[in-house]
Amino acid sequence: MPDTAPDILAPRGMAMINAFDPRKAAGLTPREQAMVERRQRLLGPAYRLFYEHPLHVVRGEGAWLFDAEGNRYLDCYNNVASLGHAHPRVVEAIARQAGQLNTHTRYLHETVLDYAEALLATFPASLGHVMFTCTGSEANDLALRIARAHTGGEGIVVTSLAYHGVTAALAELSPSLGEGVPLGRHVATVPPPDAYRGGSEMPARFAAHIATAFTDLARHGIRPCALLVDTMFTSDGVFPDPAGFLAQAAEAARAAGAVFIADEVQPGFGRTGAMWGFQRHGVEPDIVTMGKPMGNGHPIAGLAIRPELLERFGGTVRYFNTFGGNPVSAAAGLAVLEVLRDEKLPANAAAVGAHLLAGLAELAKRHELIGDVRGAGLSIGAELVRDRATREPATMETARVVNALRERRVLISASGPGANILKIRPPLCLTRDQAELFITALDEVLAELGAVGA
Repeated sequence: MPDTAPDILAPRGMAMINAFDPRKAAGLTPREQAMVERRQRLLGPAYRLFYEHPLHVVRGEGAWLFDAEGNRYLDCYNNVASLGHAHPRVVEAIARQAGQLNTHTRYLHETVLDYAEALLATFPASLGHVMFTCTGSEANDLALRIARAHTGGEGIVVTSLAYHGVTAALAELSPSLGEGVPLGRHVATVPPPDAYRGGSEMPARFAAHIATAFTDLARHGIRPCALLVDTMFTSDGVFPDPAGFLAQAAEAARAAGAVFIADEVQPGFGRTGAMWGFQRHGVEPDIVTMGKPMGNGHPIAGLAIRPELLERFGGTVRYFNTFGGNPVSAAAGLAVLEVLRDEKLPANAAAVGAHLLAGLAELAKRHELIGDVRGAGLSIGAELVRDRATREPATMETARVVNALRERRVLISASGPGANILKIRPPLCLTRDQAELFITALDEVLAELGAVGA
């Protein structure tokens, strides 16, 4: 294993977790080196690649990815093709509709309406309208526009390492993008709901932080608008428990006059074992935003919303998105819902996720580096620490684990302010055998790392 790790994200730092650093590139094949150089020349300096040794993938099937040489990799990270890569039913639905018609929502089209009905049926009855966009960033942007129209406020509260999008409006309330992307003056951050460090007092403390943040915004003349959270706090480090704590947080936001926006772009569509991450908490959001897995790789996103929140916005604003909710996107989205139902993928996520968590807990008995294991369904975090008493983040070790797994053809990444939390989120079709393959590979990597450090 290398003595040095790639650049790792410090809190609000510039580097991206698990980023390839071309200045430290070693061991690339001539073809890979040429592709890296070509990519830099054509795409410029703002893009990032994963891993010390970037991966050149050419095909996917189920939970597997294949590189240009035909090597197979177990994908335990990709939450976009969440049904599995190149799912044939989604591919067929896209091709069929593209061969008939693709236009926008200013014409009547049955598939668009069929999809809207099927999607709304997965939500509480209070969420009665759906609006379509192309990306999760657009969905969150639209949600904030509506929230501002409803509340008359601007103040937004997010968690301290949140990621909510890449538009100008969303980047300034996505602290995980780093110091090069300043937060807006109307944005307040709160510590994430870390039960590993916060214990049983965490739920009340988290709600209190939110209340204080809105009070502080108001003291500075910024009227409260919205609490926006990823319901699994994925970028903060994956914080799912105790189930129910998010209801207290939403209550604190509403007491301040803000609306509660559940960002389900990463947790949604069955990943947690339930259809939506917020369902674990017994709370009904005012707005739910969606993206990534909504089309299993096809760019479709949107939001579900309480009708009363749309009254002022819809009465004064004409909303249109050229590609949002087009018939091909609707066909892809409808196929995703049908596959989730027919293949019972949320139930599979719950069962295989529980198996993974149990396997990780067993590894923690043998490897002191694992400080905490947490998750719901197939959204899992394993926190690596140098000392279980002090819980000092094992940042460099985490980088080595991620890259050593990649060399064993198992793909994950990391998250959290210390870049020390293994982020495990495979496609929902993951099998128990594939979960065992991951556990075995991680066991071997941790054993090797322990031997090196001994």
